[in-house]
Amino acid sequence: MLANINLIKFDTDIGRTKPENIIHVENDCPFCDVEHLTNIIDTDGDIIFLKNKYNVVKGADQFVLIEGRECDVDMPDYTKEHMRRVIKLGLKHWRKLLDCGKYEEVLFFKNFGPMSGGTIRHPHMQLVGFFKLQSDLLFFPEEMQGIVIKKQNGVEMNISNCPRIGFGEINIVPQIDGNIDTFADFIQIGVDYLTHYFRKNLTSYNIFFYHKERQIYVKLIPRFATSPYFVGYNIRFLPNNVERIAEEIRQIYFN
Repeated sequence: MLANINLIKFDTDIGRTKPENIIHVENDCPFCDVEHLTNIIDTDGDIIFLKNKYNVVKGADQFVLIEGRECDVDMPDYTKEHMRRVIKLGLKHWRKLLDCGKYEEVLFFKNFGPMSGGTIRHPHMQLVGFFKLQSDLLFFPEEMQGIVIKKQNGVEMNISNCPRIGFGEINIVPQIDGNIDTFADFIQIGVDYLTHYFRKNLTSYNIFFYHKERQIYVKLIPRFATSPYFVGYNIRFLPNNVERIAEEIRQIYFN
């Protein structure tokens, strides 16, 4: 057994029973059927935080943050007020799970689109509390550095020059006392850029939240067919257009 990887068991029997409508869009959406949702932990209007009914990850508890009642929208469509409420509720429960003493690590992320690894189209995020996990293997702080696009109210947006995979990765890094509303606004801007300007045919992305002590980091990764260099050999690419991407985002959103 390798000591420098997190190898987690996945329950394929439960996985086969999970609903899916991210590919087969004609299937019903379980998150739209609010009356039959169970194990609801917290709500803020139509934003719902609940225990995941399909706990496919062994040695972990899984939770879902349903971002609202609308199924065919996403973060760029939200009002600023709604986007801020989504992020605040997610951060609230991420911190509560991290601090409860039950979990060695808690992951907080979003899958969106058919290339993202998700199964449900309805906008939502996930929190997964692991009883055992090597936190130091989850990310490197260098991956959160890059060409600065904007700094505002203690929050930095940059385009990564040490990407995890390779292309168009946007980092949002608030200082410990950074403004949470600005943090949420920058995430919304990053998603809007990736889905409307980065590539016209981009259908999928991920958002990953990280922490090191009390410092938070967020990485937005556009998703398409993953490079075989990365899948097979863990080779990352640094594209030659990161400066152009940074300037394009500045021109579109901050001028």
